[in-house]
Amino acid sequence: MEQTASAGDASTAKQAAAGRNQAALRAMASGDLAGAETALSEAVSLDATSISAWLNLAVVRRQRKDLEAAFAAIQKVLTLDPRNFPALLMSATMLESMGQGVPAALAYGRALANAPPDQSLDPPTLKAVARGRVVHGAYTRQLGEHIRGQVAESESRCTAAERRRLEAFIDTTLRVRRRFRQEPTEYYYPGLPAIEFYERDEFPWLPEFESATAAIGQEVVDILREEEGGFTPYIHYAEHMPLDQWRGLNNSRRWSAYHFFDHGNPIEDRCRRAPATIAAASRLPQAVVARRSPCAMYSALAPRTRIPPHTGVANFRLVVHLPLLVPPGCRFRVGGEVREWRVGHAWVFDDTIEHEAWNDSDEPRYILICDVWSPRLSPEERTAIAGIIAATDAFNGTDPAAHV
Repeated sequence: MEQTASAGDASTAKQAAAGRNQAALRAMASGDLAGAETALSEAVSLDATSISAWLNLAVVRRQRKDLEAAFAAIQKVLTLDPRNFPALLMSATMLESMGQGVPAALAYGRALANAPPDQSLDPPTLKAVARGRVVHGAYTRQLGEHIRGQVAESESRCTAAERRRLEAFIDTTLRVRRRFRQEPTEYYYPGLPAIEFYERDEFPWLPEFESATAAIGQEVVDILREEEGGFTPYIHYAEHMPLDQWRGLNNSRRWSAYHFFDHGNPIEDRCRRAPATIAAASRLPQAVVARRSPCAMYSALAPRTRIPPHTGVANFRLVVHLPLLVPPGCRFRVGGEVREWRVGHAWVFDDTIEHEAWNDSDEPRYILICDVWSPRLSPEERTAIAGIIAATDAFNGTDPAAHV
């Protein structure tokens, strides 16, 4: 009986608090701020968990120029809900009005991180959000300039690769660049670094590989002239599968490929038609896994086509791109770095980090894609990894439908 009565009392108190909150809103509308504050003080004494009453109390106190008491009400809200957007935004605007530049910018940053979409905001709130973006953006730029000025001397003694890492560190510290992780769709091998684009000096075979660009490019031209139908859609899921971001490109020739291997086995007639391509690919430390890889293909991206953000299958191997026939306006993003393809300039990247591609030109783009083992793996690890995957496939009776 006592518990039932207690629950009833709590419900009655909440109803009474809601009534006082409504009375306060009417008082605010009529300009009676003192009466509104009295009603809201009564409301929160009846129900200390009423976020709307605490927020309204903060608004009234702010309008009455009692900023210390307004902050106290905001803190009550944030104790109940640390991500409450109206409270975070109000706190930031109050700090700015008090001339507290850095605390205001930081508070705006927290508010913006919890802001709903712009289209759901009323005009006054949208105006405050826009102001917050200006203030926080200026703070971020000034902090970036300060940091770079402080570390300029030590950074000047770093190598080019070290400077790129430092710049990425500064940008992620400033939160102007997302932090990307490896997110393989199938196989994650522990201890391998999440590097977007690898440094060239880790791959001494790159210059020789690039030297074959002209010959490989001519083979692409010849194949396109004689067997363009050999290029098949890169994405080819059954319609009953979850297509997610691939719906627009599924079974589409806007992104197509000319494969030289089928489940790790060479397609002999294609290999014979492209001797320079196969010779260049064969000199790479390709990831060999029974019935899955190696992999080598020409990738064609149609004009005005975008490949959406996605991640690859396994982090124990990396992906090599050699641009062959590339018009201006073809870009590629891995994690937080965007590059433009240039004919004959290859790169190696971790495709288990989110990446995407664009062809903004009016001509198709062609590149050669190959997989290679991560240079951080020992020969023994490579053998063991291949064995683990092969053993899993055998136990499950799996017939791999795609390379890793």
